[in-house]
Amino acid sequence: MSLNESPETPPTPAPRGRADAVPKDAAAVILVRETEGDGVPQVFWARRSERLAFLGGFHAFPGGQRDAEDADTPVANSADAEEAAMIACAARELFEELGVLVARGADALTKGQLDSVLDDLASGRMTFPQLLAHYGLHLDARDFTFAGRWVTPPFSPRRFDTWFFLARCPRKQEPRVRTAEFEDGEWTRATEAVGRWERCDALVAPPVLHALRVLSGGLTNDSTERFLSVPQARREPVRRIEFMPGFICFPLRTPTKPPATHTNAYLVGHGQLVLLDPGSPYEDEQAALNACVDELAAEGRTLREIILTHHHPDHVAGTAALVRHLGGRVPVAAHRLTAESLRGQVQVDRFIEDGDVIELAGTPALTLRAMHTPGHTRGHLSFYEARTHALITGDNIVGLGSVLIDPPEGNVRDYLASLERYRALLPDVRVLFGGHGAAVAAPRAKIEEYIAHRLERERNILSAVREGARTPQEIVARVYTDVSPKAHALAARAVEAHLEKLVADELVARTIEGDYVATDVNAATI
Repeated sequence: MSLNESPETPPTPAPRGRADAVPKDAAAVILVRETEGDGVPQVFWARRSERLAFLGGFHAFPGGQRDAEDADTPVANSADAEEAAMIACAARELFEELGVLVARGADALTKGQLDSVLDDLASGRMTFPQLLAHYGLHLDARDFTFAGRWVTPPFSPRRFDTWFFLARCPRKQEPRVRTAEFEDGEWTRATEAVGRWERCDALVAPPVLHALRVLSGGLTNDSTERFLSVPQARREPVRRIEFMPGFICFPLRTPTKPPATHTNAYLVGHGQLVLLDPGSPYEDEQAALNACVDELAAEGRTLREIILTHHHPDHVAGTAALVRHLGGRVPVAAHRLTAESLRGQVQVDRFIEDGDVIELAGTPALTLRAMHTPGHTRGHLSFYEARTHALITGDNIVGLGSVLIDPPEGNVRDYLASLERYRALLPDVRVLFGGHGAAVAAPRAKIEEYIAHRLERERNILSAVREGARTPQEIVARVYTDVSPKAHALAARAVEAHLEKLVADELVARTIEGDYVATDVNAATI
């Protein structure tokens, strides 16, 4: 995932890639029902399937991408055609995913009739506008309160410009998860949902957390203004992403490997802070990170130390700039092998070794336990926080794409051993914070996936050698059929890492000419 260029390479214009792509239109529904008492409503949220590549295991609201026929769905009392199409999208997604139909006239339908309508839609016998017309139903914009537009951060594999709408659940209808996208769903008081996030019992994305906080103040006449009270609800990109209390992810645009375009810096702590991996060489990104640090200082938090998980440029290139911004008062820490690789480029003031403990005072206090986890690089560090069950994995496990093991720094045997150390922390680990992409709320599935992927690659590479493939390029052609030809050069480096392990395991040998051959009795003769 990371470049192996020197961090002293002069900055060039930042590649924009996916970050500049036009996000696709989408809609989400904050489905509520009012309760007796203090006016705080219940909200229906659902846990996304752990199998999903993006935000699997996160709690979310029903919603999805706009379809072509959404523009053909009539919506009464709508301000304009764009709003009407997005309301239609929201109503359709709510119906498809939870079986709740917020449409005028739906109260007259029995549960059996509603099931029939949903079956007509799911089977494709009718489009959403067709079935509304067939059953004498129509949408009304007054049933959908606009609650903001949020744009997906640029580290996402898919980006959306999502319209959020507040809708009251019809009295005779009960939501039930009807899509494989969600594992389960439930009604919960908005205050309890926020409490679960604060206790680190549930992960939510920033727009969901903001909506829950607004609803915790009750449904009032100024609810819309409160929904729109933050600039991110008006399409300003989210920079400071607090997936979990005390763990702020700040994605920085970097010259990293595709499909990533950003590297995550992390600010950890409630009072005292450490900052991991200020990786951007670009002045505008450095200024944004500086501003975030200054904002946290204004909130009463103190940056104690800068920590580098490893030496790759997309994780360290902004270190010197941040140190200068802080007046040279904040030290830099890393593993001694990382410091060795950065000698003459980045000044490392303190070494962190396996088992070292970093106590961060605050309310609550956090304790990071360092783990020396080589494999991606020799000096790679990870950090585990036991109270929150959070594991910072650097570039060993990422939320987007895969990890490049590139000799001589990369070592497959070390990497598998590091993944096994992660697995040994299960089931205590609840979330993984990687160097690229979003947080991972399904750690067991992700760790098992990474281990299985590496072992499968190794088996396939060994099989290719046994069948007569003699060079990394020949092996890539046989094994990496799922990889774009543009990535074959990187794949060949990954193959070399696996071959290095197979040679050490005495399953493969290298000839005088530099070719690779299998050593067991079933190997192809040459």
